Amino acid sequence: MKNKIKEPIFYKIIRPLVKIYTNTFIRPKYKGLNNIPLKGKIILAGTHTSKLDPLLIISSTKRVVHFFAKKELWEFPKSIIFNHLGLIKVDRQNHTTDPLGEGKKYLDDNKVVLIFPEGTIEKEKGKSLPYKVGAVKLAYETNTEIVPFAIRNNNKEIIYGKPYKVITDDYDKELEILKQHVEELRNE
Repeated sequence: MKNKIKEPIFYKIIRPLVKIYTNTFIRPKYKGLNNIPLKGKIILAGTHTSKLDPLLIISSTKRVVHFFAKKELWEFPKSIIFNHLGLIKVDRQNHTTDPLGEGKKYLDDNKVVLIFPEGTIEKEKGKSLPYKVGAVKLAYETNTEIVPFAIRNNNKEIIYGKPYKVITDDYDKELEILKQHVEELRNE
């Protein structure tokens, strides 16, 4: 029997504070929350428009969301917080680490994993950067559905689309499908 991954207690402590902050200062509107399953593994994949995006995602669902995040977030003093949030560290310079392998562990334990396919914050609002293969590759290799999402109107609106399956290992084709889902939500 595989080991269950314990949900990070610190995440559960700060989530209500994040929700209060976002509801007080940002006041986002969420659409399609029913598209995030209450149980089971799922990958959230969508736009990355600002540093506030993780807070918006955290406040949108009661489920613990395990983010892929750049290793620079683990620099002291931020490491005190980020070490205890259940994040998946990505070293964009050194490819000897295996963040997708870490993501698989969470999905094997029926968790929620979030990937921003652009890999970084969009430089120009509303204009996507090239998508990286991680989300569709992870979805295909773990037989996990993707819930696409778009963050719009300067973080005032988050729209979740219907879950869908990645059906082939033609990752270029699957990236185009993911991008099409996200762009449809962005332009809805």
